Amino acid sequence: MKLYYLPGACPLAGHIVLEWIGAPYETVRMSHDSVHSPEYRARSAGGTVPLLEHGDFTLTENVAILGYLADLHPEAGLLGDGKPRGRAEVMRWLGFLNSDVHKAFLPIFKASLFLQEEALAGELTRNASLHIRTLLERLDAQLAGRDWLTGTRSIADPYLLVILRWTVSQDIGLHGLSHLMRFARRMETDPGVQAAILAEEGVLA
Repeated sequence: MKLYYLPGACPLAGHIVLEWIGAPYETVRMSHDSVHSPEYRARSAGGTVPLLEHGDFTLTENVAILGYLADLHPEAGLLGDGKPRGRAEVMRWLGFLNSDVHKAFLPIFKASLFLQEEALAGELTRNASLHIRTLLERLDAQLAGRDWLTGTRSIADPYLLVILRWTVSQDIGLHGLSHLMRFARRMETDPGVQAAILAEEGVLA
């Protein structure tokens, strides 16, 4: 398998899952220029990461990739307890992270999509940060009394770590969110997490 990624972006979640399932894989580091090259767009029409290649099968979209990797290796137990409700619970939180929380960062990462006047960017960032905090509070409550987002380790957990790393890098902060801080500290001591971060960024978390 081959995973295409940008450092600091959401493909880190899939990179961690690849470490957890122990499957042979390689990674391709992309740049903001190379994702728009004709060669890459022939693989990913939107010029986005992550992109997973597995033999002659090419897959985009983070949620699809995470689910595919978990399905390939059910012995890793990354989609709940194997029952429909357990799987649905993992997908519920994975969907929340992808559709609600991830997209809430867009006004911060790509303000030009929402604004014509650059002078308003600061206000947009502040409002987006406040919204993200409300979403983080929901995640913090979910982790009360749990080590993992759905009770057992799943494909939702690496995605949550990506979100928390963005939160810190954008100075939104995790103050007052003790369950999320505990989760982040534990994840960052995980060997698979450390291996993925070291491979992408050259330093440990």
